[in-house]
Amino acid sequence: MRLPPDSLAFQMLAAAAAVRGVNEGSALPQAIEAAAAQYHLERDGATRGALQDLAYRTVRQFGTVRALVTHLVARPPGALVDSLLAVALALLLDGEADGAEQDSAGKPGRSGYNSFTVVDQAVSAAASEPKSAHARGLVNAVLRRFLRERRALLQSVQRDEQARWNLPSWWLRTLREAYPQQWEALAASANVRPPMTLRVNTARVPVADYLTRLANAGLAGKAIGPQAVRLVRAFPVSQIPGFTRGDVSVQDAGAQLAAPLLEVADGMRVLDACAAPGGKTGHLLELARLDVTALESDAKRAERIHENLARLGQQAEVVVGDASRPADWWDGRQYDRILADVPCSASGIVRRHPDIRWLRREVDIARLVNEQRRIVSQLWPLLKPGGILLYVTCSIFPTEGEEQARWFGAQLPDAIRLQAPGQILPSTGHHDGAPGQASLPSDHDGFFYARFQKRL
Repeated sequence: MRLPPDSLAFQMLAAAAAVRGVNEGSALPQAIEAAAAQYHLERDGATRGALQDLAYRTVRQFGTVRALVTHLVARPPGALVDSLLAVALALLLDGEADGAEQDSAGKPGRSGYNSFTVVDQAVSAAASEPKSAHARGLVNAVLRRFLRERRALLQSVQRDEQARWNLPSWWLRTLREAYPQQWEALAASANVRPPMTLRVNTARVPVADYLTRLANAGLAGKAIGPQAVRLVRAFPVSQIPGFTRGDVSVQDAGAQLAAPLLEVADGMRVLDACAAPGGKTGHLLELARLDVTALESDAKRAERIHENLARLGQQAEVVVGDASRPADWWDGRQYDRILADVPCSASGIVRRHPDIRWLRREVDIARLVNEQRRIVSQLWPLLKPGGILLYVTCSIFPTEGEEQARWFGAQLPDAIRLQAPGQILPSTGHHDGAPGQASLPSDHDGFFYARFQKRL
């Protein structure tokens, strides 16, 4: 059976292929790319957008939907059917957010689809594929049982903390140990849809003027930081005023703290290590006339830096190289400033990248800690006396934050630790985050910042 690309059934089937990819170890963006290619969506922006939305909805609720499938299906139904059930259950759970009674009556929930439509389209999706057609009766029975017994089923599966919080047990244990008073709020924030936040190039347009431009275009936004504007809802970048000519960039408000913390001035030589996709590189170049080296170990990701700088009308020397092996790429001239935005668990940006929690393993953290130490230790000799190195992670795990900063302070020769925000915890704008964060933007991801100056 051939499904129309604009049907929910087709979109669910494509999303199931992406979810299957994550189950098999692929990062969600790559899994979506593969699914879009499999279903020939390269030129169908609307259907591709629906596929992406469904896949992100599902992975954000992976703990719950996986537990439900295990509970409701006696024998493994096969990878495709398993993933299709996960997508359908995620849509039905979005209805649950608006009230079980309302959704059971067939009215649309938060997903925008009523429960009967979701079930019908999931069955159609299963029937359309030879590998899943045999399971269309199973899909129908499982989803209808969920609608009948929703409350009892959720109470049952959510006794398991992974199903309740949609986070791995080791992740939850780490949060409880590090933040005994805040871990529940942090766990909940991981499942909140992130906002679309812009960085306004204030050298071109003041934030107040840009907000007026947004309003004139029928888009609502709010200033949440010195250069940060949060849109009321997300839009394709092609619809955002001034994006194509570099007046604004998409960047989380917490990430926008990095460039100003380096205190750059005209004429400085700056290294942006681990620079892709180039957001912080562009921000630095908006603040001053600089000689910037943007370093990235992956050649394909380095191309993204070129693309972003071209849009901004900025230039930097983009170098493909490993930050922990400067002998392979360094020209011997020291830098006034070094931005070390190092690889990490990404535990602070998990609301934007919900697959990370399921792909990351507890044993990865020790490896990342060692890599962070190796990178910063190798970059330190490249810094001029009097220069500043900024250590950044998008993590909320103390092993990648304050514990690392203390290690650097003890191990780096002639290092003076300067004032910096330290650990900033995710804030959704609905709670206050960590004590002492009042001066930070009101809606941001989690980051750690530490600054070190080399003694003269």
